[in-house]
Amino acid sequence: MKRTFLFLTLLMTSLTATFGQVLTRGTVSGLVATSAGKPLEFTTMMLLKATDSTMAKGSISDAAGKFAFENVGAGRYMVVAQQIGYRKTYSAPFVVDEAHPAIELPALAMPDESKNLSEVNVVAKKPFIEQQVDRTVVNVENSIVASGNTALEVLEKAPGVTIDRQNDQIQLKGKSGVIVYIDGKQTYLSQQEVSNLLKNTTSDNIATIEIITNPGSKYDAAGNSGIINIKMKKNKNFGTNGTFTLGTGYGWFNNLSGGRDDLPKFNTSLNLNHRDSKVNLFGNYSYVNRESAQSNEINRVIPFNGTKTYFEQKSYRPNHFVGHSYKAGLDYFISQKSTVGVLVNGFSNNWESDGLNNTLILDENRQVVSRPTTQTYFKNPLTNWTGNLNYKYDFDGKGREWTADADYVRYTGTNLSNLSTTYLNNENVVTQPRQDVRNTMPSTINIMAFKTDYVHPLKNGAKLEAGLKSSFVNADNNTIFDTLQQESRQWLFDASRSNHFKYDENINAAYVNFAGKLGKKLKVQAGLRAEHTRSVGNSITLSQRVERSYLNVFPTLFLSQPLDSTNVLNLSFSRRIDRPDYQNLNPFVYYLDPYTYQQGNPFLRPQYTNSIELTHVYKDAFTTTLGFSRTTDFINRETPRQIPERNITYVTPENLGYMDNINLNVSFPVMVAKWWRMQNNVSGYYQHYQTFYSGVPYEVKLLAYNLYTSNNFTLSKTLSAELSGWYNSASQYGFYQAQPMGGFTVGVQKKVLDGKGSLKLNINDPFWLNQFRGRAVVQDINFYVGSRWESRRIMLNFTYRFGNQNVKAARQRSSATSAEQGRVGGNN
Repeated sequence: MKRTFLFLTLLMTSLTATFGQVLTRGTVSGLVATSAGKPLEFTTMMLLKATDSTMAKGSISDAAGKFAFENVGAGRYMVVAQQIGYRKTYSAPFVVDEAHPAIELPALAMPDESKNLSEVNVVAKKPFIEQQVDRTVVNVENSIVASGNTALEVLEKAPGVTIDRQNDQIQLKGKSGVIVYIDGKQTYLSQQEVSNLLKNTTSDNIATIEIITNPGSKYDAAGNSGIINIKMKKNKNFGTNGTFTLGTGYGWFNNLSGGRDDLPKFNTSLNLNHRDSKVNLFGNYSYVNRESAQSNEINRVIPFNGTKTYFEQKSYRPNHFVGHSYKAGLDYFISQKSTVGVLVNGFSNNWESDGLNNTLILDENRQVVSRPTTQTYFKNPLTNWTGNLNYKYDFDGKGREWTADADYVRYTGTNLSNLSTTYLNNENVVTQPRQDVRNTMPSTINIMAFKTDYVHPLKNGAKLEAGLKSSFVNADNNTIFDTLQQESRQWLFDASRSNHFKYDENINAAYVNFAGKLGKKLKVQAGLRAEHTRSVGNSITLSQRVERSYLNVFPTLFLSQPLDSTNVLNLSFSRRIDRPDYQNLNPFVYYLDPYTYQQGNPFLRPQYTNSIELTHVYKDAFTTTLGFSRTTDFINRETPRQIPERNITYVTPENLGYMDNINLNVSFPVMVAKWWRMQNNVSGYYQHYQTFYSGVPYEVKLLAYNLYTSNNFTLSKTLSAELSGWYNSASQYGFYQAQPMGGFTVGVQKKVLDGKGSLKLNINDPFWLNQFRGRAVVQDINFYVGSRWESRRIMLNFTYRFGNQNVKAARQRSSATSAEQGRVGGNN
């Protein structure tokens, strides 16, 4: 490890020495202030080329209102200053050349915003974490530390987001029930499968990740803690362009025998876009092949008949993932008013794992009773195909428009697992026959949906929106267990563990939304959404049928009031629903070993959340948010249960009363130096659970927090670096008390090939700090869980952009199936 760090230190030093030497160029500096002469801090400053108004450099003014651009090449320029509450202000054009290498501009006076100036098309490099009024945006594209990582690891760095690696759960500000969208479309996967998909999605295909804690009525009401929308990269007037990415990496992991497993990785992707006056064609393909690993430790105490049995389990699971993903689409501009589009996308993933579980079973005197060892094999192929047909009609070019989407989505997969358990005593003597169990679970999910939206502008910039949506879901899961008969060596169908489960669901929704102003400054957005749900869960094997039909109304309200030129106050309220994942409703049993398994619950009810947030924005840079939410019929997806007479512990999803959550989030930038920009985020939350466990009251009160910092270093015109770190305090996941977690990533980027290419090298979690440790103690439940995964690794990525880089992007689509794809069954 020391050699690795020494090598990387020398490498970065060498890169700095080699590439850090640039030709001496000019500097441009000045001061930005209000009309009254008061310096304006944290103002966005951009150096524009006077010929075409394209951006040459970006900067932010410091606390004294001063700004500077260094290493400016010869040319004719102007400077623009921009800050909320003030009119965008331009300097007079000036020239940088050998006779004028240092330009000191007259002070730029920014008047209060009273009317709009004509816009200049300027694109600036954004910080990794950007706090907007209604959402947090993680700008993955061009980030050094994000390059080569997985989407889940990038999401883990986002403020307020915590990842429960042990149970594959995503939480936002201490709340589960996050709905994940990709390009405005919900994934229709369960929390476990969403986690698995994000683990195997390379960040180099991602542009931004949006975190929306209080979505409006136009969005589906699903997701009690909000929406995470992952926007994939798209190209930007007429012409053809593309981006090619090639990456490799290396990780390592200590296995149970004390040896080290090498874990290589490879990824590549190609994005293409073409546009002319009538047609926009776009598409991409990506391939991932990576080795990874995970280890778990579970220590349990099981009381029964006045005695105690101790379990000490250690498992190791190396994984191999191969994934192909694709997207192809076309927008045809029938006329200036009408556009029709078609989109096809999907993936074909295969995940395999050969694992080993070693267990020590001890009596109350801590003497070894048995040492079962389970060899495991899991294989989870999963394919997805999604088709979307969309139409847009622009009535008058003034914001009045009608859109329609029709979608068909299909998921197919077959979860395969084999478990072979050998029972030994402390002298390594076989004490009972070997137990061999195999499980096959073919599953198919079909989703059809249609939605239509209408936007009607009103006076004074107000608008009225309305829409309808219908979705139909059919899920078919058949869990087949076989047991090997040792005498005959024949596989025998195990009816006691097998289960054929079907689920049908129809949701019809309508919404209306108004946005406008009350008075001169108060902005208002108010909406109402109604959703009627009818569902049927049918366990054919158990002859168990659960039908539900219910109507819910979901109001939303957003208020925004500028207090003065630098302060804005926002207030929002929403009511949301979180329906159970399709797979959580399936009463199947998923075994890890003979003593540990997971089981579904067909009687799960939806959970409902009422949320209110108050946000203060200062100078468009400092953001403070205070929020409160109450969730009723709270779904805990990992409720522990035991069968003590058989020494079995299992987890199952259950509704657990209510949960209150109070959260405070503060986001602020710091300009440490002209070449060093820092973005910081501090999130704290207080949780109060009130529920029952086996008929006995159970209460939890917990205060926790999350810290995040991102540092960007500009070392030269072509060399830059990033350092980001995060820390989660001790927290509570249902009945699990989790210990603190954290980590950091460092990376360096070198621009090559006249800026068309870039090399990014990063080291993720170099000290292997990121791990999950938790304990559950309630009534007869007493166990500790520890989990480690291959978060420590080195990644190198090369990106090359070719063609016309000003091709406009394909239209962003929020399709008809943007609320169902997050609930497909989990599998690993």
